[in-house]
Amino acid sequence: MNVYLDLFLTFARIGGLTFGGGYAMLPILQREVVEKRGWASNEELMDYYAIGQCTPGVIAVNTATFIGLKNRGVLGGIVATLGVVFPSLLIITVIAAFISNFADLAVVQNAFAGVRVCVCVLIVNAVVKLWKKSVVDLPALFICLAVFLCSAFFSVTPVLLVLFAGVAGVIIQTLKGKGGKVQ
Repeated sequence: MNVYLDLFLTFARIGGLTFGGGYAMLPILQREVVEKRGWASNEELMDYYAIGQCTPGVIAVNTATFIGLKNRGVLGGIVATLGVVFPSLLIITVIAAFISNFADLAVVQNAFAGVRVCVCVLIVNAVVKLWKKSVVDLPALFICLAVFLCSAFFSVTPVLLVLFAGVAGVIIQTLKGKGGKVQ
């Protein structure tokens, strides 16, 4: 099969079958991109997620772009990006055309309430997986707790939190004398 078609169809399937945004997409991305196709390692996927979170745009789109770029260059990044957004664009267009006709129905409101609960569970699952891969030692735990406390109780902007975490990671690794990735 054409590698670009495979890239497009893989990300179109991920984009079309994932509900709840980028974090809910992590388990499917891990299975498709890491386990089935070997397009990225678990560590690379976590790095792409982290970078995708701190760059402008949708995390799922950013992650797809990084993976496509890594595997097939600029054209691969474009193809993966188009693949992941195509199903959503199609679905949202259809929903937008009809939602005002059905939004007030109790069954639709109840369905959305059920979907919200499901999305929360999918996000918690993604957080647990990210936690296991990211909080690997005591310094990482301290950074995690500091970021959590600052965001939960002091409403610090995410930009500052990301900058703080990045600087803290560099300082900690420099003090450890590794200068590289945490093992």
